[in-house]
Amino acid sequence: MARAARLASRERSLFLMDERRAGWLALFAQSACVALLSLLPGACASVDTPMPAAVDPGHADTARTFVAVVRRDWHTDVCLRTRDANAWALGLAHGFDGATVLCFGFGERQYVVERRHDPLTMLGALLPSRAAILMTVLRATPEAAFGEENVVEAPVGDAGLEGLQRFLRDSIETDGMDEPQRLADGPYPGSLYFAATGTYDALHTCNTWTARALRSAGLASVADTPFAGHLMNETRAAVSHAPDDARPKPQAASP
Repeated sequence: MARAARLASRERSLFLMDERRAGWLALFAQSACVALLSLLPGACASVDTPMPAAVDPGHADTARTFVAVVRRDWHTDVCLRTRDANAWALGLAHGFDGATVLCFGFGERQYVVERRHDPLTMLGALLPSRAAILMTVLRATPEAAFGEENVVEAPVGDAGLEGLQRFLRDSIETDGMDEPQRLADGPYPGSLYFAATGTYDALHTCNTWTARALRSAGLASVADTPFAGHLMNETRAAVSHAPDDARPKPQAASP
C-alpha cells in the first residue's frame, strides 16, 4: 500500500507542471475569446457541438457508491471505481493489472498529446480544435494520489453510473472497428490518451466537460464552468444538499 501511495504521489507531481501551463493557457484563451466576441460575434462558436451534451440519467435512485471529482491544479477529472464500471469502461483499462480507479479528463489535443506549447498553439485554443481524453489508472485511492483536499466524492446510484458511462462513451471516438481510438501513452505510467469526439475551445474546457459528466451522473445542479475552483465548489454544494437517504449505506463487515 505504501508503494502504491508513493507511485501515486509521483504520478501527481509529474503532471502538475503541465497542468499549471494548461491553466495559464485556459485563462489566456478565455480572456482573449471574450475580447474577440466583442469584435467578431461568433468568432468562438463551433460549427459542430463542441463536446457531448450531458446525458439525462432519468429518475433519481438510491445511491449505492461514489464517483470522485479530482482537482489537478487548474484541471479536473471524474473518477470511477473499477468495481462499479461496466464492461466497456473496464475494456479501456485492459492490460493495467490491479486497477481500482479509472479517472477521465478532457483536454486540447495538440497541447496535451503532442506537447506543443508554442504561442501558435495557445492562440489556436481560442477556436474549436481537436480534443483528447486522458485516462489515468490508479491502484491507490484518489485521495492518496491527489490529496484529500483535492477530491470530492459524490454519491450515485445505478442510474447515475449508467449515465456517466454513457457520457464517457459519447466522449471517446471510435475507429472503423468501433473500438475506442487510442492516440498515445499518457504523460506517466498508467495513463492513456484517447481521441475525443468533441472539440476544445476557450469556452469548452476540461472543467466544462467534467461538469457535464457530473450532470450525467445525477448531480443536476452542477453547471458548466471553465474554472476548476468553481466546479469543485459547485460539486461540494451539490453533495452537501443531497438527502441522507440518497447516500450509500455502510456495508457490513464480512464475517
